[in-house]
Amino acid sequence: MIILIRHGQTVTNAQRLLVGRSDPELTELGRRQAVALRPLLDGVAAVWVSPLHRARDTAALALPHLDAEIVEDFIEVDYGDLDGQPLSVVSADQWRVFESDHQLALGGGESLASVDRRVHARLNQLLQDSESLLHSHHRHLAIVSHVSPIKSAATWALGVDGAAAWRTRLDNGSLTVIGMRDTSPSLIRFNVVPLLEQAQ
Repeated sequence: MIILIRHGQTVTNAQRLLVGRSDPELTELGRRQAVALRPLLDGVAAVWVSPLHRARDTAALALPHLDAEIVEDFIEVDYGDLDGQPLSVVSADQWRVFESDHQLALGGGESLASVDRRVHARLNQLLQDSESLLHSHHRHLAIVSHVSPIKSAATWALGVDGAAAWRTRLDNGSLTVIGMRDTSPSLIRFNVVPLLEQAQ
């Protein structure tokens, strides 16, 4: 299976800012969220991470016994000029334009269709490799990433258009699980958030 983990809360998440390629640190809550994932990660044999520190730090806290491999394909979408801006700078009309045009580069940065291409290509490699951890029942691959790549992975598993991701919510410190049903990927869990009381 593949266990996709959204990084813990960052200082910019707490301020309700758009966070793309900027590299803020985790808050204390974000670190607690990462540690709280530990009981849900039995069987993880390998870890891929986005190159951004919030993903790498989450992986180090959630899976301290494993060395993570940086995989560029799972970096967050590039929001261009919108990166670091308050969510409120994007009007309701602008959000509707983003939702209706998957090819539109957000803030002049990257389109969500581009995120789909890079994420789906990497997941298709795992699907085509019968020896990959996607096909294992007992040994799993954890991927610590961000909202857009994880939502993209979920649409890949469901076999639906990438724009369907706009109809979903993904929280900090959550996990999403993709497995196999016969020869096709299957979305097993989405946006599972552990209780922070589990963090010891």
